[in-house]
Amino acid sequence: AQKFGFPLVIRPSFTLGGSGASVVQDKESFDKLLQRGLEASPIHEVLIDKALLGWKEFELELLRDKNDNVIIICSIENMDPMGIHTGDSITVAPAMTLSDTAYQRMRDMAIKMMRSIGNFAGGCNVQFAMSPDEEEHLIAIEINPRVSRSSALASKATGYPIAKIAAKLAIGYHLDELKNQITKTTSALFEPTLDYVIVKIPRWNFDKFEGSERTIGLQMKSVGEVMAIGRSFQEALHKATQSLEIKRNGIGADGKGYTDYNIIIDKLVNPSWDRVFVIYDAIKIGMSLQKIHQLTKIDYWFLKQYESLYLIEKEISKHTLANLPKYLMLEAKQKGYGDRQIAHMLGCLESQVYKKRKELNIHRVYKLVDTCAAEFQAETPYYYSTFENNIQVNGQAFAENESIVSAKKKIVVLGSGPNRIGQGIEFDYCCVHGVLAAKECGYETIMINCNPETVSTDFDIADKLYFEPVFWEHIYDIIQHEKPEGVIVQLGGQTALKLAEKLDKYGIKIIGTSFKALDLAEDRGQFSKLLQKLKIPYPQFGTATSAEEALLIADKLDFPLLVRPSYVLGGQGMKIVINKDDLEKHVVHILKNIPNNVLLLDHYLDGAIEAEADAICDGEDVYIIGIMEHIEPCGIHSGDSNATLPPFNLGEFVLQQLRDHTVKIAKALKTVGLINIQFAIKDDVVYIIEANPRA
Repeated sequence: AQKFGFPLVIRPSFTLGGSGASVVQDKESFDKLLQRGLEASPIHEVLIDKALLGWKEFELELLRDKNDNVIIICSIENMDPMGIHTGDSITVAPAMTLSDTAYQRMRDMAIKMMRSIGNFAGGCNVQFAMSPDEEEHLIAIEINPRVSRSSALASKATGYPIAKIAAKLAIGYHLDELKNQITKTTSALFEPTLDYVIVKIPRWNFDKFEGSERTIGLQMKSVGEVMAIGRSFQEALHKATQSLEIKRNGIGADGKGYTDYNIIIDKLVNPSWDRVFVIYDAIKIGMSLQKIHQLTKIDYWFLKQYESLYLIEKEISKHTLANLPKYLMLEAKQKGYGDRQIAHMLGCLESQVYKKRKELNIHRVYKLVDTCAAEFQAETPYYYSTFENNIQVNGQAFAENESIVSAKKKIVVLGSGPNRIGQGIEFDYCCVHGVLAAKECGYETIMINCNPETVSTDFDIADKLYFEPVFWEHIYDIIQHEKPEGVIVQLGGQTALKLAEKLDKYGIKIIGTSFKALDLAEDRGQFSKLLQKLKIPYPQFGTATSAEEALLIADKLDFPLLVRPSYVLGGQGMKIVINKDDLEKHVVHILKNIPNNVLLLDHYLDGAIEAEADAICDGEDVYIIGIMEHIEPCGIHSGDSNATLPPFNLGEFVLQQLRDHTVKIAKALKTVGLINIQFAIKDDVVYIIEANPRA
């Protein structure tokens, strides 16, 4: 530390996700952070580096066979500079601000590093730092001689299945012996070419941890990620922000940005999870690009892209829907703006913008991800959407749509979007099996998802993969294009369920449990009335839409009370309250985050045993797949509970009640598909907590 001087970076050996890593600014904090790093490392060893804060960060994905053939699959650039873990950075592929000479030097260094660590065949990931000045000094940060998180991203970005090829190389194949999996005619030794841009944005879950520090740094904090594909960086950035499901419609133009100068400065200086949006807000309040660059060290090229987005918003805001020129609407759509955002700028409805767009003949077209920039015929249908200027062909306007619609009967499966707490990979597992089952039945299957970490977004799972946000506008356009028999929403978690109402409203058939039944189970007040009708025991309850109503209900019911909002997953906003102050504070907090929600307040069954049943139903017959007993008492979320299958302590009398209730509820909801019901058992009486007619 004395030799290098501060700031320093401490990185523990043999750890993943940057655990235990830190930036040390002064000698007072050095001992404490060093100790933390040593404890995080399984071999009690740390690497101490000079901190290259503010340098640009790049990655290369390589493959090598035992004949020492090496190919570069793709270059990845982090929009965030050094000092933020690559798993928490917004990343772009191919690299945008890299000169060709620097790229060639980077390739040579990566290949040299790979060869120097031994003779192995397989995948490899190399990370570099580059000085932001004109000298373009390159420093290698680390090498991972294995597939990594970035390999999964690079696979989805290029359509080149890195792990599959790496496994074949490891068992002795050579790159020139293997075929490209997408074209089926070219060799795997061809480096992929990208004629599009991909943007990855991480998904954080800070809202689950009240009071947690929401800044990002050397330790990875994100729980999932989304990827978007566009013809330009701006389009891909917009599509990625629409995919996040954090109640934003994209970058800006949704009335949810910050306007306070001090908050914006603070979020730019201390990298926050929402900095991707804050940069736009900073430009909007008139901050110069020099100032933003000075605070964030983000390259000017990216900031210029943001600036041009703001200029188009400013231009559109001067018009009304009636006099908006076609070229401006097309430019906004090509830059990724959603109909909802354009409606916000013009002060009208999303549906009106959609109608106007159709009148102006501005339609989405779908392009192939084919590893070769359309040089060879691609066998694999892996698509993304974009907008194109029409070209004149034989006197007719024409935009090339590469997604050819077949005459087969089709089924759309909606994916579950980014991983987060309460909605993870288990929903993707259900989607994949749903797709495979529909395929077996002879349907053409169409998968819509935006998560690069999943199996459902592999190009060889569904007959057609649309790598698009699970966002209304994108889904509706795909459905209009493909005209499927129907859409399956029950496998994609809350992401897909939230779209059920709109699909129903637009007359698009929902396959499986109807929207009415899904809505009845999600609306806690209506569901409790159904239980009353079926004469099934449930805890005493009341429903409230305001803090005043909640306090009146509390007078009738005894504390402790369980407060639960409707239409949520993973226990979001649920809490056990023990007095009126607690109750009022919590209800106000929920309604601030989820306005117009119906809250269910029920008497909390203290000390009850929790159990759940999973069943499948075809509308008439119910088959119970399994009953699980939770080891933790009622009140611990089922996702955080240990459970045993089959149940351990429940007698036949209780189990029979569970079975009877499950059959009654599944039939009453006219379930077609899966259903999960949660129970609380107290004094041998089985109460219903909730039912989920979905995966």
